Amino acid sequence: MAQQQSRAVRTREVLIESAAQTFDEQGFARASLSAISARAGVSNGALHHHFASKAALARAVAAAAEGRLTRITAPRPLSAGGGSLQFLIDATHGLVQALAEDVVLRVGFGATPHLDRFGVPAGSRRLWARWVAQTLERARREGALRQDAPAETVTATLVALTLGLGALEREASARRADVVTLVWSLLLPALVAHGRAPLVPSGTPDRGAPPPPAG
Repeated sequence: MAQQQSRAVRTREVLIESAAQTFDEQGFARASLSAISARAGVSNGALHHHFASKAALARAVAAAAEGRLTRITAPRPLSAGGGSLQFLIDATHGLVQALAEDVVLRVGFGATPHLDRFGVPAGSRRLWARWVAQTLERARREGALRQDAPAETVTATLVALTLGLGALEREASARRADVVTLVWSLLLPALVAHGRAPLVPSGTPDRGAPPPPAG
């Protein structure tokens, strides 16, 4: 029984990955269940055992993307003494890197042909925006932000930045990290309170690199 359950979980994960790859390449409207099942190496019947429809698969992709984003933003030791604001810089680098490498996160974030036209909202994008806003508020409480720091504008900027970089073709995105570093270099003078220790716009050594996806 345990072996059957493990196999079922693995089949579901493979179908989610295959669906994300197909949505990424073809868009939601053109992607077919037969193409997804073929890519996953399972029968159409096995696909329908796990997912009743293409929309159900898309919702599973979106949920998996939220889980992967949560790992990127999960609490961890704050390096370089930079507190929450440095953690936000590192997480921005980590997310942009993950969007380039993880098709499930990229599709769920809305950086590919959009699922939200078909009633599958990019929940991970909203989750990111909420986390950025909360992290900036923590940085404010730590005394790291100027009183006039435009936190809402910064949140919108970071959402737009990650979405735009995530949508770049892989071969055109070799300098993603340089773009993130440049944006933070421009933002930090408008954010950081006078007298605070310098922050690292290029990120601290691991630059918020996320752990590999489960499975």
